Amino acid sequence: MAESRSADAIIDVVVALLESEGYDAVQLRLVAREARVSLATIYKLFGTRDELIVAAVERWMARNSCAPVPAPPPGESLYDGLMRVFRHVFEPWERSPRLLEAYHKARATPPGDRLEQQTMTIIEPAGRAVLAAGEPGYVSDIGLLLTNVAYAVVARFAVGEIDITAILPTLERAAYRLTANNEPAARAASAPAVAPRRAKRRPQHREGA
Repeated sequence: MAESRSADAIIDVVVALLESEGYDAVQLRLVAREARVSLATIYKLFGTRDELIVAAVERWMARNSCAPVPAPPPGESLYDGLMRVFRHVFEPWERSPRLLEAYHKARATPPGDRLEQQTMTIIEPAGRAVLAAGEPGYVSDIGLLLTNVAYAVVARFAVGEIDITAILPTLERAAYRLTANNEPAARAASAPAVAPRRAKRRPQHREGA
């Protein structure tokens, strides 16, 4: 019981540090002081800094971005269903951008696979419900493409290339392009450029000709 209380206090401190100052601010001596535990207690309960940060991000995700996805409303379109799932996941991250940066960095550490598994455990059932009526190959392709787009925009945000508010609009455009009838736009984009027609020169009339 005492160890459980200590672990909770430690994780609460780490989540607060991640939210306010970011991934690099999580130093074990600082965490021990803020949580009023010994450094030895942190090592005993979590082993490494990576394990501690992953545990903290897991806790935050369970309470926010990985809360259960609501059931789809009747008659929901494929596009609307995809965006409902994306908003459910990413709107909490928009309110806590440093946690998304921590998620991205922690996912690359040895225990970071747990974070991806936690996300997929929530998203996959919701995604299957959204895509249930589609042709299997089409569904598989859409899922793969949108997952890769999501990871790519998160990585760009984490290194400062885009603002966090650009993530959902990017996913929205990708989902639209993958689900809408894009043939007219594709034809317009691939049509060869037509050079302007040159006016025919009239022969000049010369006097005495």
